Amino acid sequence: MQEVWGSLVICTVCPLLGSLPLIDWLSYGFTGQKLSQMGTGNVSVSAAFYHGGRGLGIAAVCSEALKGIFAILLTRLFFPPGSVWELMALIGVVIGRYWGGKGAGVTNVVWGLLLHDPMGTGVMIILSAISFTLWRDRSSGRLAALFWMVVILSVRHSLTDGYWIGVLSLAGLLATISQKIPDDLDLDLDKANPETKKMFRFFQGDRAILTLNQRLDPQKVGNKAANLAYLKRLGYTVADGWILPPGDDPQTLVQWLNPSPQEPLIVRSSALGEDSENASGAGQYTSILNVTNRDSLEEAIGICQGSYNQSHAVRYRQDLGQPEQAIAVLIQKQIQGVFSGVAFSRDPVNPLREDVVIEALPGSASQVVSGKKTPHQYRVFLAETATVTGEGDIPLQLIESVARLTRELESLYHGLPQDLEWSYDGDQLWVLQLRPITTLKPIWTRKIAAEVIPGVIRPLTWSINRPLTCGVWGEIFTLVLGKGSEDLDFQETATLHYQRAYFNATLLGTIFRRMGLPPESLEFLTRGAKFTKPSLITTIKNLPNLLGLARREWTLEKDFGRDNQDYFSPLLQELKGQDLSPLSASELLQGIEDILKVLKKATYYSILCPLSLAIRQGLSKVSLEELDNSLAPEVASVRSLQYLATEARNILNPELIEEKNILSLLAENPAGQAVLQGFNEWLETYGYLSDAATDIAVPRWREDPTSAQELFNQFFAREQKSTNPKHSQFKNLQKRLDLKNTSTTIYSQLLAHLRWHFVALEKRLISTNILRETGDIFFLTYPEIVELVTSKNLSVDILSRRQEFRQNQQIESVPRVIYGNSPYLESYVVSQSSEKKLQGIGASSGQVEGRIKVLKNLQQIDKIEENTILVVPYTDSGWAPWLCQAVGIISEVGGSLSHGAIVAREYGIPAVMDIHNATNILRNGQRVRIDGQRGIVEII
Repeated sequence: MQEVWGSLVICTVCPLLGSLPLIDWLSYGFTGQKLSQMGTGNVSVSAAFYHGGRGLGIAAVCSEALKGIFAILLTRLFFPPGSVWELMALIGVVIGRYWGGKGAGVTNVVWGLLLHDPMGTGVMIILSAISFTLWRDRSSGRLAALFWMVVILSVRHSLTDGYWIGVLSLAGLLATISQKIPDDLDLDLDKANPETKKMFRFFQGDRAILTLNQRLDPQKVGNKAANLAYLKRLGYTVADGWILPPGDDPQTLVQWLNPSPQEPLIVRSSALGEDSENASGAGQYTSILNVTNRDSLEEAIGICQGSYNQSHAVRYRQDLGQPEQAIAVLIQKQIQGVFSGVAFSRDPVNPLREDVVIEALPGSASQVVSGKKTPHQYRVFLAETATVTGEGDIPLQLIESVARLTRELESLYHGLPQDLEWSYDGDQLWVLQLRPITTLKPIWTRKIAAEVIPGVIRPLTWSINRPLTCGVWGEIFTLVLGKGSEDLDFQETATLHYQRAYFNATLLGTIFRRMGLPPESLEFLTRGAKFTKPSLITTIKNLPNLLGLARREWTLEKDFGRDNQDYFSPLLQELKGQDLSPLSASELLQGIEDILKVLKKATYYSILCPLSLAIRQGLSKVSLEELDNSLAPEVASVRSLQYLATEARNILNPELIEEKNILSLLAENPAGQAVLQGFNEWLETYGYLSDAATDIAVPRWREDPTSAQELFNQFFAREQKSTNPKHSQFKNLQKRLDLKNTSTTIYSQLLAHLRWHFVALEKRLISTNILRETGDIFFLTYPEIVELVTSKNLSVDILSRRQEFRQNQQIESVPRVIYGNSPYLESYVVSQSSEKKLQGIGASSGQVEGRIKVLKNLQQIDKIEENTILVVPYTDSGWAPWLCQAVGIISEVGGSLSHGAIVAREYGIPAVMDIHNATNILRNGQRVRIDGQRGIVEII
């Protein structure tokens, strides 16, 4: 009976005892404030020392010690001394301490164990102190103490039944709670009670001195120190270093270090804002080498700190618009370099070159960066075997190693070109400093952009597409990031170089990292590129906003149905068959405004629906080949025309007919009237398609049916591949695919009507002599057109814009990636690859051999011979009728959701996307083998 009462007391009294907020009461008595309302809100002994000083801290220790002691004494009223029940009592105190007192209960346990087993606890404390002295890290020391507690007490009480369960439970509970609650020792020590600051320095161990072995915040210690710490934790060879944050007393750090002539130190700046993506700060602040004693170390720190206020440094920050902040000081072991230098992962003068630029000299790196000696320059072109050019005394093997390290670091920093300062000591290659090449920012990429809006773009198209696309992306990103998007300019998402569209890879990478996603997420979702592991911490941090986006994705079908009923269908019905010729210029302009308002909503779905499909398809692991693409305009248009061609073959014998114009023969044959009518209806239904649906300057099929008639003749001339709609078993995924195809159709139809309104408006302006010739209107921006209609005065030189457009059209190939805002086209050399295998993205499985036919635009189109592998710059819905006649498809851009990939999968044609510069590398008549599963093109 006594044991029952004892168990009841332990389960009730001990948790209540632990929950008593004695420290909070003591804090109020000492300071007039409660600890629960200060700092982390943790009512602990460390918080008492931190906020209240030594007096409150000692009182807190005593109060918590009495709780542990009282719990043990209370247990002994019912159970013999040293029993496992005493551990159960301490567990009850710890639970109450966590629930009611916001503390971990470590002090309660330590003092309780001293009464429970004085000898065992004494040994535990000694071993824990030794462990802490070795590691000098509180987290590691805490785990070591729990380890020794379990080992020693279990050994000493091994004959007691169930004792090991009690000690394991107590240790596990303490470890779990210690991880869950915040600790005021992790706060800024400068805000701690001055009386206890030095004491905390001891308890923090090495954490009291910031080192390059720790995770450092660039907002507190500058990018230079934070970058080196990051690289050191990843395993790169970075010299040991210590950091003095802005405002800290250097005495503690000076006393900690002991430089000597045998082990000299170097003192360097790590100013806030230095070595950032926007400002390098190169040469602005003072570095001091060969520091060999504490006096010179203290002096060097002062000199380095004072360099922040030098006139040239202040002017540099003002010129770049940087705020006045502060400077941290980085002290490192000095590397005695045999060879040293700097390396640029991209040539800062000519970034379109593919080689790494290295400048080096024998000796220390300071000789190179000082500018007092002319270094040896090397260029390294990296492939399977490196090609090194340049003359000097540096071993070429070392130069190659530096080049590979530099490119590796560029990849580590998401492709942003890097400036590496390095040194080789005869044994190891050391990283001395790493910073972005700020003049090569941002990075612009043609990937995705070349497919979204291909070709050379006229001013009107860009003035319409850029605000729509950037605006919708901005809305999506703002939804996810919330306040984290306030410093981002989403209008900078895209730009033109050589009048071709480029996306801002730097901005997109920043956005995705803030969302907790890898920087290449958009490329993964839209093109099937590789996807790295996201940052779990950032993902969790942004989980509420990501859930907001997930809700949008979940209700996408419902939202589209509503907007289709309220906006899309009514407007398209109104526009269908509308005669624009009687409308005045102002009426046409109003019609354009009406279309643009609805087009913005359609743009939202044209972006989000493919992303939704890609996400769901990626999660379900269902092959896109198992889904039915009947609603895709590129598939539906081809099927319909093939059906009409088959009907014509049943009426007219292809072997007896030499005339190419089959439609004229059908018109003369009574049985062919239905087919002829069907073709006209087909042209009315799919006449909104073109080479590039997103470019409103490109004519639609309805405007010039010649190419469609020629295509019909080709379909008639030979038996066509035919496909039937698939019966997909994956209903939910199929619905997303149907939604994506429907939204694409509506988006393309609205753009076609927008074009036809501008064409009608142009005719009006030509008739009144405001514009001179057909096509002029597409060389004006939309705001300029609005002003022109209002003022009747043309203020821009269309001829010069036409000339610029023709010049850019002559450029056969442009760089896939551009660094900074200067294109450097004059130095860009089209790479004529000598490789026999080209790697792209597999978009439609299967293998095939055939002869190459390069088709750069549909104006070059003629008959597609059998066993032809088409090589195209991009694919759009309008390309589908020609693509389906090939035995294989190779495209310079695109991914698994591109128009060409959809057609290829539907007709069982192997296809490889994303072979950069394919239309220039591959030649007509060349024999190749393509593997649509692995994405490989092999030249035979």
